[in-house]
Amino acid sequence: MYKIQTINKISPKGLDRFPRDSYEVASEFSSPDAIIVRSFKMHDMEFPKNLKAIGRAGAGVNNIPIDRCSKEGIVVFNTPGANANAVKELVIAGLLLSSRDIIGGVNWVESLKGADDISKVIEKGKSNFAGNEIKGKTLGVIGLGAIGALVANSAIELGMSVIGYDPYLSVDSAWELSSRIQKATGLETLLSQVDYISIHVPLLDSTKDMFNSRTFAMMRDGVKIMNFARGGLVNNSDIKEAIAMGKVSSYVTDFPSADLIGVKGVIQIPHLGASTVESEDNCAIMAVEEIKDYLENGNIRNSVNFPKCYLPKKKDGKRITVANRNIPNMISKFSSILAKHNINISDLLNKSRGEIAYNIIDVNGDVTQDLIDELEAIDGVIRVRVI
Repeated sequence: MYKIQTINKISPKGLDRFPRDSYEVASEFSSPDAIIVRSFKMHDMEFPKNLKAIGRAGAGVNNIPIDRCSKEGIVVFNTPGANANAVKELVIAGLLLSSRDIIGGVNWVESLKGADDISKVIEKGKSNFAGNEIKGKTLGVIGLGAIGALVANSAIELGMSVIGYDPYLSVDSAWELSSRIQKATGLETLLSQVDYISIHVPLLDSTKDMFNSRTFAMMRDGVKIMNFARGGLVNNSDIKEAIAMGKVSSYVTDFPSADLIGVKGVIQIPHLGASTVESEDNCAIMAVEEIKDYLENGNIRNSVNFPKCYLPKKKDGKRITVANRNIPNMISKFSSILAKHNINISDLLNKSRGEIAYNIIDVNGDVTQDLIDELEAIDGVIRVRVI
């Protein structure tokens, strides 16, 4: 019986996919096999030795201590693309909010309560909230993953010209892009040609503050910027200066910051990107399926710290999975121990990612505790499981 601990509210549509005859699901377990989490910060949590996986029902994993999980052999999954449509729709709303002073107009109408002949007042004052249409304008999409690709394609359908930039564009993502999207040869080339910018890159040490005074200087005057990726990608001091100088006319972000409250030209949305019923259902379903496949079959898909590793599981025989440091001669050591115990290897898959390697070994024969102990005793082995 696998024990699954839930942290935060997880959609029942996902949790119902755990078969109740082989899984227990609860918010409190002293020693769970896996944890499903949304935004709860786990950095100060102590993880039990039995914990095998953490499923993040969402894309960002800043709330999870990834390095510590890797050292302890805990596979961390996320759910890329599960909330992509929800975020895409909010980006489109951001494009419209940045182009037409909808928020200012709505707030002005609310202030007219009790006014005489409100229709006449509105007709006289509505010109103060005039804006621009997005049709015919050029949007630059930086990062063409699941969300960026949807934004780019939707903008094309809305009559915009789109230039995309992603030096790490995957083949799968490329297939999702409209043929009408232009490909920029570099970031500077894109920034100098667009009226709108939509950011869709992860927050890493290499991308922190990537939008700053230097990159703002490359942009057209009056550019409008959408940031529905991560707050730390944009330098707040520099964006305020760029707005004051007229270089940036509007900045829409889903990651509010206290020092941007009240700044004219800044629209801060309270992190609503994935806050739809459909998105929460999709993220939970995807996280559950990833954890089930790992616990039952040892397969790894959409992990942020372990390599992708998938091998169809045979009905007969046993499966051994080994997580280890990515160092030479490990497979030969595994094979020697298995041969010593008269265990035949019927199939084997080895993958690595940075400092971590992961092995799926299908075997025929009796997998004893002595064999497991010998595998675990190999210098560099992090975790051994028998399925």
